Amino acid sequence: MASSMFLAQRRWFRSLPRNLSNAGWDSEGPFKPLHKMNPTRLAFLRSTLCRHFRKDPLSARPFEGLRFIDVGCGGGILSEPLARMGATVTGIDAIEKNIKIARLHANLDPTTSTIEYSCTTAEKLVEEQRKFDAVIALEVIEHVSDAAEFCKSLSALTAHEGATVVSTINRSMRSYATAIVAAEYLLQWLPKGTHQWSSFLTPEELTMILKRAGVDVSKASNPFDI
Repeated sequence: MASSMFLAQRRWFRSLPRNLSNAGWDSEGPFKPLHKMNPTRLAFLRSTLCRHFRKDPLSARPFEGLRFIDVGCGGGILSEPLARMGATVTGIDAIEKNIKIARLHANLDPTTSTIEYSCTTAEKLVEEQRKFDAVIALEVIEHVSDAAEFCKSLSALTAHEGATVVSTINRSMRSYATAIVAAEYLLQWLPKGTHQWSSFLTPEELTMILKRAGVDVSKASNPFDI
């Protein structure tokens, strides 16, 4: 993923504040949109993965005994809740600064200090023949230049009878208005140039790419209506 990440995203991540422990976890900072989305994302993951693995969604730790990987983990705002739900979590990101943020924050809590964070890519883990019960890549695919190859790597990391979960922003006029015009220019939640509208994928395009990568697409959802 490091070689395929767009230059605009690289510049953004490198420009984050030096106070690493606050940059990724400040709900009013540069990751504000992800913090706002996180409760909905986690509810979807709990429901979908509990159904897939036949786990009790009402359990405090429904993912006990399962190996999850959070691809493009950033500062760990998704990895940590998954660990608290019992999963053995690996978080990877191509940006070293993000991994430092994640490690610093995870070490504040014994329940998350066991998360394995690594500055690496999905492609490299495929070469190492790593496998996971659930491979999760949320709001990442729009930041890579070769979505097809990226999805092939996600598929290769998924264990037999495992689950691959991918989310992205739909390429629509509404997403242009909200994710770019509003978030980057009007509200300034994100630096200008964070997203490229042409890199967004429609549900049909993403489904086709995943199927070609060997992923059996069994469920699609649009909880944010964009």
